[in-house]
Amino acid sequence: MNVMVIVLFVLGLVLLVVGAEVLVKGASRLAAGFRISPLVIGLTVVAFGTSAPEMAVSAGASLSGQGDIALGNVVGSNIFNVLFILGVSALIAPLVVSRQLIRLDVPLMVGATVLVVLLSLDGSLGLFDGVLLMVLIVAYTAFLIISSRRDNRPGDAAELGVPDGTQAGSIPVNLLFVAGGLVMLVLGARWLVDGAVTMAISMGISERVVALTIVAAGTSLPEVATSVIASIRGQRDIAVGNVVGSNLFNLLAVLGLASVLAPEGVAVSAAVLSFDMLVMLAVAIACLPIFFTGMRINRWEGLLFLGYYVIYTAHLILSDSASTAIGGFQTATLMYLLPLTALTLAVTVVQQARKNTLKS
Repeated sequence: MNVMVIVLFVLGLVLLVVGAEVLVKGASRLAAGFRISPLVIGLTVVAFGTSAPEMAVSAGASLSGQGDIALGNVVGSNIFNVLFILGVSALIAPLVVSRQLIRLDVPLMVGATVLVVLLSLDGSLGLFDGVLLMVLIVAYTAFLIISSRRDNRPGDAAELGVPDGTQAGSIPVNLLFVAGGLVMLVLGARWLVDGAVTMAISMGISERVVALTIVAAGTSLPEVATSVIASIRGQRDIAVGNVVGSNLFNLLAVLGLASVLAPEGVAVSAAVLSFDMLVMLAVAIACLPIFFTGMRINRWEGLLFLGYYVIYTAHLILSDSASTAIGGFQTATLMYLLPLTALTLAVTVVQQARKNTLKS
């Protein structure tokens, strides 16, 4: 293995951690300075900024005619964001989910996922599809900012949900923090992805699996670092909002731009449409009952998310290698694990509904 690849990998990891710390600090202070809630900052500035690697990778892949990379990057990143990032963040500290996420942003994420699946049924995402998706992300962002500024009263950092000791400070300085953090995140992610892809291709892994796993996880590393750091610092609105906002940005902006730039549209393979997109949709829908249970993501739910990401990745590897074990693996997942999970979530939702009824 090339020593330079290892060096860049380590440097990239350092940049991700430092960049995430700087970004979360700047974004928290911007929330106080602009009278915008930390949740909205997480859904817009932080989420969109940390999705810059996905934008760069998918746009470049579209221009190069690599449809599997362009699409697989978005689909894989959205699956990774929910299952892995929220899973890890919840294991560190149970995540409180705001009412706005449950009532507005998560349903919009589910709706955007359904829309992308429907637009993909004809086998490609073309110019019209891309323009439609980009118009929707502009409308969503404008709505968030306008409604947040209208609903929030002028106040100090504590009133806006920023941790104790955080001051609004100078807006230009805070913008510099955010910009510097984003630069470090993007550069760190690029070094990590380049090294990972080089090693994967040399091992004979298919382009689809590389895009759905290594590239998707690599371009989502800024979200990993940002959400984990935010969770440790107590900025749980940013931790959760970052994931939901990133997924919306990936679906509407990243995939929209990729569809516009691709000369003949982004091709949607039968394998991605019949399996990976359905997993992405199922993961998005699963957020609704889990977020509903007490408006928090508990540690056991985080562990459940992580477990499903391991299962999904194992399925990809087994199917790509044409392993004879794939049949038994699918049967065990469909016949035992999924029904057991559904039953557990249903019982939890019913128990929470009864608690809410008793309180009222």
